[in-house]
Amino acid sequence: MKCYIKVLAIVFALACGQRCHAEAAGGADTLRLSLDRAIAMARASSVDAAVARNQLREAYWNYRTYRADLLPEMDFAATIPSYRKTYSSYQLEDGRYTFVRNNVMQMTGEVSITQNIWLTGGSLSLTTSLDWLRQLDAPAGTANRFMAVPVVLRLNQPILGVNSLKWRRRIEPVRYREALAQYISQTEGVAMSAITNYFNLLMAEVNLDIARQNFENSVKLYEVAEAKYGMGQISRNDLLQLELNRLSAEGDLTSALTDMKASMFALRSFLGISQDVEVATELPGEIALGEVAYPDVLEKALDRNALSASLRRRQLEADYSVATAKGNRRQIDLFAQVGFTGADSRLGGAYGPLKDNQMVEIGFKIPILDWGKREGKVKVAQSNRDVVESRLRKERLDFEQDIFILVERFNHQRRQLALAERADTISARRYDTNVETFLVGRISTLDLNDSRVSKDENRRSVIDRLYLAWYYYYQLRSLTLWDYLTDTPIEPDLEIKG
Repeated sequence: MKCYIKVLAIVFALACGQRCHAEAAGGADTLRLSLDRAIAMARASSVDAAVARNQLREAYWNYRTYRADLLPEMDFAATIPSYRKTYSSYQLEDGRYTFVRNNVMQMTGEVSITQNIWLTGGSLSLTTSLDWLRQLDAPAGTANRFMAVPVVLRLNQPILGVNSLKWRRRIEPVRYREALAQYISQTEGVAMSAITNYFNLLMAEVNLDIARQNFENSVKLYEVAEAKYGMGQISRNDLLQLELNRLSAEGDLTSALTDMKASMFALRSFLGISQDVEVATELPGEIALGEVAYPDVLEKALDRNALSASLRRRQLEADYSVATAKGNRRQIDLFAQVGFTGADSRLGGAYGPLKDNQMVEIGFKIPILDWGKREGKVKVAQSNRDVVESRLRKERLDFEQDIFILVERFNHQRRQLALAERADTISARRYDTNVETFLVGRISTLDLNDSRVSKDENRRSVIDRLYLAWYYYYQLRSLTLWDYLTDTPIEPDLEIKG
């Protein structure tokens, strides 16, 4: 009679506790973390997000530097003072040489404004300067000399060479657009990493919950088996099998606890949370988004993704390399200068009667015989461009294929999740039924173990399918830079101060 009472008590305990899931206890050191909050924290404080922000700042200041090259630049150069007391050789009228002493104090100053001309690749500068020289050994009244250059206009212009500034004007804006798109993709990549770490902890918590339930059930089932064995209702082999199940469940519980702590450590490290805080996840809901159309996704990806800007930039750089090789076959430079100069012993007199000061210089270097070296460089640059173009075509085709596969996976994931949830419900009911059936002696331990394994696998499958649904959605965002829930483009969330 006592054995029957014991069996009934255990059956009642199993019926009451079979479907209960352990939840993390709230407290001062416990953080209830939702998926949305984890993503927001990752974007704000993770190391990956900081790296993405710094890379965008670097690209921004490179772009600002390029923009500054298109604007006038003002410089001031001065020597204040320069003192020299030296001996130098001097040739006399009869051809002999002697040494004379120089004891000179000198100061110079020059202000220049330079403007690059992107249309021609040359530069135009306007300069004014003033020189003062004092001969310390000269008689009084003749020691000071001033030379003023009120204005000088200079032109430097390469002819037949490559216009580097014009090419930069085509390449740099594309490079900056690529950096902006890359930054958005990286922030979405940060969200994907947060999703992975979050679901790793969620899965670890589910595994720990499963292991705990299985251990508790194995203990209770073993106690029932002992009572039934004492009554002669089961064989010793079944009793030993349930004892092995209990030992295995205890080992699984220990492993699950270790995995949960490791996953929690990884998530806290990624989000910058103190290691003293216990993190408890929440099961996120499904994404409120239906199927997406491949043509629409592809159009947005080709228009906004960093790959499009990258393909355009690398094509321009390949063309620039060919243009540079062709321009180096002939080098002709034009230098022209026009201005006025004045000199006097007084400062005011140096700006009095002015003399013209002009200079025109044209230099060129054209190879007469180089054994085809420069022409060979042109052919190499053209071959490299052909290779780049082939690679770009392949990258675009691979990109379109990746988009197609991602769209298919995302569209099918909702159905896969629904199937997994249904299988989870059925397998849980099957296990409950098998437990009750085992208690009355109508099922073997092998069938009971099979139903338990099926229940655990289907529970994990639900978490895995939900993870893939969220991961695929943010992968879509990362490739298209488009928020499909609000149907709006994703813009950079970083304001760079100029």
